[in-house]
Amino acid sequence: MFDVAPQELLLVAVVALLVIGPKDLPRAMHFVGKWVGKARGVARQFRSGMDTMIREAELAEMEEKWKAENERIMREHPPTPSLPAPEDEAVPHGITADGHADASHDPEPVMVAKPDIHPEPAPILAETKSPALAPEAPLRTTDEVRP
Repeated sequence: MFDVAPQELLLVAVVALLVIGPKDLPRAMHFVGKWVGKARGVARQFRSGMDTMIREAELAEMEEKWKAENERIMREHPPTPSLPAPEDEAVPHGITADGHADASHDPEPVMVAKPDIHPEPAPILAETKSPALAPEAPLRTTDEVRP
């Protein structure tokens, strides 16, 4: 920012040591450090304010571009008129628009066999037992396995 070379900084430190003296130098450096910190804070706040203003200006510019592009598209492609009302295809045959049954479309009623709601359970055969339900064989110990 200020382009201070290390040699220049060393020269300023030697002059400060000679002018201020070793006794008051720490207090003077503390004072200078406080002011440098305040200056950095002000610079940081200024920079963030400028960044915010630039960002807002860019957003406003983008909104204007989008608005102009949207208007151009709307001019080139005008909205189509609303679609006509759907035909009666949406209503199933045999039902009128008011929801009542239409007798002219209904052929003679067809008789259907009554469904068996509670059927008889199938008999369980001895051969159909699953292996998971079979009793487990007793485990052998190592003494029983060895001769």
